[in-house]
Amino acid sequence: MFFKKLYFPVYIAVLIVLTFLQSCNKKPKDSTPKKFDRVEINKFLELGYKHHESLKYDSSYYYFNKAKFVAEIKKDTSVIIHSLGWMAQIQNNLGDYSGSETTAIEALHLLEKTDKYPYGETNIYITLGNTYLQTYDNDNAIFYFNKAINSKTDENIKSGIKNNIAMAYTEKGNYKKAIKILIPLLLNKKEINSPETLARINDNLGHAYDKTANPKALYHLNLSLNIREKIKEYHGISSSYINLSQYYNKKNKNLSLYYAKLGYLSAVKRKNILDRMICLELLIQNSSGDELKKHSLAFIHINDSINKVRQKAKNQFAKIKYDFTKEKDENLKLKAQKELESEKQKKKNILLYAIVAIITVVSIMITNLILIKNRREKIKVSYNTEIRIAKKLHDELANDVYHTMAFAETQDLSDIHNKEILISNLDTIYSRTRNISRENDTMETGRLFMSNLKEMMSGFNTAYVNVISNGIETINWKTLEQNKKIIVYRVLQEILVNMKKHSQASLVVLTFKKNKNKLQIDYTDNGIGATFEQLNSKNGLQNVENRIKSIKGTITFDSKSNKGFRIHIVFPI
Repeated sequence: MFFKKLYFPVYIAVLIVLTFLQSCNKKPKDSTPKKFDRVEINKFLELGYKHHESLKYDSSYYYFNKAKFVAEIKKDTSVIIHSLGWMAQIQNNLGDYSGSETTAIEALHLLEKTDKYPYGETNIYITLGNTYLQTYDNDNAIFYFNKAINSKTDENIKSGIKNNIAMAYTEKGNYKKAIKILIPLLLNKKEINSPETLARINDNLGHAYDKTANPKALYHLNLSLNIREKIKEYHGISSSYINLSQYYNKKNKNLSLYYAKLGYLSAVKRKNILDRMICLELLIQNSSGDELKKHSLAFIHINDSINKVRQKAKNQFAKIKYDFTKEKDENLKLKAQKELESEKQKKKNILLYAIVAIITVVSIMITNLILIKNRREKIKVSYNTEIRIAKKLHDELANDVYHTMAFAETQDLSDIHNKEILISNLDTIYSRTRNISRENDTMETGRLFMSNLKEMMSGFNTAYVNVISNGIETINWKTLEQNKKIIVYRVLQEILVNMKKHSQASLVVLTFKKNKNKLQIDYTDNGIGATFEQLNSKNGLQNVENRIKSIKGTITFDSKSNKGFRIHIVFPI
């Protein structure tokens, strides 16, 4: 039973502490909302679109790469793919075809790992197709254009992709295959909802017809040019002039030269370097003398410029990527350092919690042990009190009652003298009963404590014993703890009872004195004292000594046979 009472609260405490420590070790749930704030990302994307529209490709590339960098931190795959698509397209526009291919394939790897972004793959496939088309890798161009067609996109975009496939077959020299793809596009008007796409298809079909010497070539080339002039689609006009110049190259040198010059002027206006070079090739083929020299030098100069621009763009894109990779690595190192510091702090906290837990458990155990010990002591005190009361009743009161009963039975109670003896005996029995009751009754520890203490001590005054107290009024009993008041009362009561039984004293002096933060009580009587053997056995005063020690006090017994008895008590207040 003892162990059940002790270990149940300890078990509860340990359970609480372990639960707490377990909660400390749990990783915090990811508090990032599924739809997190994209304000920062959108800001970079908008800047990328803006600079791309104004042909500032290097700045546009920088901001799309910045959007990708932030998206990687926030793990927004859709923005990463979107940004990579634009970056690959910009690299393609500036002639960094190998860089464009690398960037597009990076996006492609992300798309292969998930099916959540089906619309992002179309642009990546188109960019890869255009990159391979411009580097004369026509088979790979056709492969990725076909993948773009099979992706989820609208019919107008598919028409443009099919037109690019036809261009790849034209570049391969498979003109019949190109024509076979382009004719159905013109017949199916539902797939073409923009004049730009219609002009491109007619232009490419006319070029393919020209390569196969089909007389329909001039009709489609002129139709494409008319559409582009009507809608002012100047970027495509250069292509129409080039194809018309090539058409007349062997038929009419003057018209070929005429359209080559128009194409060159349009390309210069649109800053289209590739179209300028094609036009210069046509001008060189149809020129002579100083004109031939001028066009040749312009071609060489532009070609060198293109190589420089491409290399510069390639280096610039590489530098932007390097700078962001370096920044990313630094951020990762900083993050790792913070996580390491956080982990160290977490371990320190867990150690602290463990120490607190151990202290808590030990404190609970000690507290329970003290409570159980106090409870057992109270039971023991109660048991000893019962034994003492029973002994007093048997040794003192029972004998008196018995003798009084015997006296009443054997004596003539009508006799006045006998009657007075009987009354005196009954009064003695009453006094002893009252004393026993007072010795074991609860006591007043409030404002009446001092008066009750005086009354208890004066109760031991008899015709033969005089009990005197000194300095009791100088003590501020109100500030004394209740437990200490009870102990003072009981200790003095037991000492006086012991005096009454054994000392044969006629004078008892109790002196009270406050010495700094301690209370000093001195007991002196003029009795017979005690021998060494009697003092060693404490003469029944063992309980007095235990009580004083329980309030961290000291008690000293001083006795000489036939020369009185002294007790010196000191305890903190």
